[in-house]
Amino acid sequence: MVKKAFPLSVAIASSLLVVAEAATFCNGGNENVAVQSTTPSVDFQLNDNGTAIHVPEGLMWMRCSLGQTWDRVESQCKGTATTINWNDAVARAENTTFAGYSDWRLPDKSELATIVELRCWSPVINVHVFPNTPSAWYWSSTPYPFSRTDAWGVYFGLGSLGGASGDGYLPRVRLVRDAR
Repeated sequence: MVKKAFPLSVAIASSLLVVAEAATFCNGGNENVAVQSTTPSVDFQLNDNGTAIHVPEGLMWMRCSLGQTWDRVESQCKGTATTINWNDAVARAENTTFAGYSDWRLPDKSELATIVELRCWSPVINVHVFPNTPSAWYWSSTPYPFSRTDAWGVYFGLGSLGGASGDGYLPRVRLVRDAR
């Protein structure tokens, strides 16, 4: 009987290891365990220079929002994410050099949506990969068709996609570059 139980024990332990490796980290326990992770940590190559490569998408992300600084020792983003209008966000992206790269840009709305973690809320992001992310709107590079000052954005409080206004509300920025 013990001989039959041992392989089963190994199989269960191996399954638990796979689940642990596919973990998502939510802020302060804001996690719905009934929802499958959409951005498990194993999908990212975390670099100590403040970047993360989302392997399935082939994109390299800044782990911190603009205005924050990467603390390599604590693996944390320090400071406050800058709020900015869309035109200035586009210009800042074009003029940013970080981690030895100068080809950073605003993500389009589809790219920005790939880092939404539906298992988490407030913020809806894997905080192990993107620490200290505010539950706020983030700009995309995709213009909103009904306005010259608006663009599509993602609200990381709930994970919604919509038009973010540059007239009265100033979203935040997370930059991306192609990693392939």
